[in-house]
Amino acid sequence: MRILGIDPGSRKTGWAVVELQGKKINYLASGVLRFDQVDRFLDRLVLIFKVCVELKAFYKPDEISIESLIYVKSVDALSKLAQARGAMIAAFSDENAQNIYEYAPNLIKASVTGHGHASKESVDKTLTMMFGKIPFKSSDESDALSIAVCHALTKAHYKTKKQEVQV
Repeated sequence: MRILGIDPGSRKTGWAVVELQGKKINYLASGVLRFDQVDRFLDRLVLIFKVCVELKAFYKPDEISIESLIYVKSVDALSKLAQARGAMIAAFSDENAQNIYEYAPNLIKASVTGHGHASKESVDKTLTMMFGKIPFKSSDESDALSIAVCHALTKAHYKTKKQEVQV
């Protein structure tokens, strides 16, 4: 199963693709999508939508995991982040919206490190132990990988539990 992890943002967005094979998670690719070259916010939403459609078409994920909204001090920033997430979800959900999952930041950290309030350094250290050293362009990229890993671990856990129940 191929999983696309998304760390959403209105100016830049991290993405990562992993493949879940049984209980093994394989890193495939990751990067950062930049939208900050477009000044007008409504034009940026159009770009976000188009780029996410292209990302989905290129990597063909079976499921998509995205970070849920986080607390921000500025109402304007929260509004823009929510709209950007909406454009992304719309782009990813053309024929299979039921394959999009969202995770809270604390659950992502807990899934990856075992501690919901882990630091970014702890998350990065765990990702390095899992996949080796990956030269991330920014924390958005490593965050996206942790979101994809969170989903993979969650899927593997439920799949194992389901198999245990069926035996």
